[in-house]
Amino acid sequence: MTGAFTGAYALHPFTGKEIPIWIADYVLMGYGTGAIMAVPCGDSRDYAFAKQFHIDIPNIFEGKDITENAYEEKDVVYGNSDFMNGMNYKEASAKMLDTIEVKQLGRRKINYRMRDAGFSRQRYWGEPFPIVYDAEGKTIALSENDLPLELPYLETYSAGPNGKGPLANATTWMSTSDGGVRETDTMPGYAGSSWYYLRYMDPGNDQAFCSKEMSSYWNQVDVYIGGAEHAVGHLLYSRMWCKVLNDLGYINFDEPYKKLINQGMIQGNSRLVYRVKGTNTFVSNGLKEKYEVDTLYAEYNFCDGYELNIDQFKNWREEYSSAEFILEDGKYICGGLVEKMSKRLYNVVNPDDIIEQYGSDTFRMYEMFLGPVEVSKPWDTKGIEGVHRFLRKLWRLYMDENTGCIVTDDKASNDELKVLHQTIKKIEYDTELFAFNTSVSQFMICVNELAKLNCNKREILKPLLILLTPFAPHISEELWHALGHQSSILDATFPALNERYLVENSFTYPVAINGKTRTEYEFALDMEASAIQEIILKDNVVIKWMEDKPIKKFIYVKGKMINVVV
Repeated sequence: MTGAFTGAYALHPFTGKEIPIWIADYVLMGYGTGAIMAVPCGDSRDYAFAKQFHIDIPNIFEGKDITENAYEEKDVVYGNSDFMNGMNYKEASAKMLDTIEVKQLGRRKINYRMRDAGFSRQRYWGEPFPIVYDAEGKTIALSENDLPLELPYLETYSAGPNGKGPLANATTWMSTSDGGVRETDTMPGYAGSSWYYLRYMDPGNDQAFCSKEMSSYWNQVDVYIGGAEHAVGHLLYSRMWCKVLNDLGYINFDEPYKKLINQGMIQGNSRLVYRVKGTNTFVSNGLKEKYEVDTLYAEYNFCDGYELNIDQFKNWREEYSSAEFILEDGKYICGGLVEKMSKRLYNVVNPDDIIEQYGSDTFRMYEMFLGPVEVSKPWDTKGIEGVHRFLRKLWRLYMDENTGCIVTDDKASNDELKVLHQTIKKIEYDTELFAFNTSVSQFMICVNELAKLNCNKREILKPLLILLTPFAPHISEELWHALGHQSSILDATFPALNERYLVENSFTYPVAINGKTRTEYEFALDMEASAIQEIILKDNVVIKWMEDKPIKKFIYVKGKMINVVV
């Protein structure tokens, strides 16, 4: 906290006492007049400021201890407060305002923090206002016969004269035949975006923005996805316009969107280096506690994980060219900080560079894989390798680098069909919830299982590609054509789930001897317990661990476990 005494004083409006005027960094210019009356005994920021600069802190609350901290609750009785002594907060506030008005020092006023939104912009791209000013400056709205008012063609979009927008350069367009002058500002972006979803419902209608019949048929937008900042911008205006249109009887609903999803940000993963104070020597993260250091930001792309490429760092700036480094285990390890991506913090990752190295499908799926869509997630380039390996493994189910496409028309086994339909079910469920991260996980599980089964069968791999298309469209399209299709995979029918393949008809039981698992056995779930016991007791592994001891009990729990007690 910083501040400075101005040397000036203000007079207390009630007592006439001199009050010192300080400049303080925590007082906001935009709050009120930008000047406040500090009450350190009742505000923690005022209290800290007064303590730091040794300013007197009078206690105006009866029975409240302020020796260590300010008392910020409102359940107080005032003392040391002249005519407000003995009053509570509400009584004292009313009495103070009354006294100010009686003494003609001021008057009551309620200040609202709401502000009118400026609806005009000094730019070309935007709806022109259908307004004309006559010779006396009176505003005249165009009649419906003169609508729509379209933007004129301009050679340049530079600002017009006297601070006006670009339309002020279109002098012919500005002037009307009856001597009027058109408004040269244009409407903001949300003028059109507040209702454009309605126009999508009836785009060919030349009589109205949207017929009531069509808006009743299509109804509200099912899902709106946008950043949280839209809650006070676009969403605010589009909801207002929707409610107005509903009140006027043009549409039958008063909320524009059924569901809102605020997607999280992809955050930066900043890298920090530590320079010993007064030197050009940098100490590794694990050793910095031994020194007094300044913390600086380094370029994220200079690091492999947290290990700094010292040569790149030294070539980055002239001041670092002669830098020395105190290493741990022969490496310089950076500190890390998760925060918003910013050029200022040197933690920006250029998507073009990632796509150049890994391809757009890998980049796309890794962003989904990072976490739930509504949560902000830190970017970590090293983590992208896992998704890239998955796509290469997927490719090898379809293609051999020497022989090309290896997909066969053999009949799929029940195990293969089970893996496919488990994936169909999971992708359908997750997509409805926008849980794309767990969808990517399921694709990885599916490909791993099919690889174990050595599955190269068209009956499985064709629907798998269609499932994958929204997640990795480019590799899916390429493999689709490798399967012999001429049309785009985007025209393919989404696979249908068949629950029959998900019904378990067998179970792999852990087989224990005296409670200790020694082997596993797979049996049909409808197999008789006596038949299972007969097979288990003849198994060589079981016989070995029974050690010729007589059996006391055979425990079989269907779908759970088998235990032989000897």
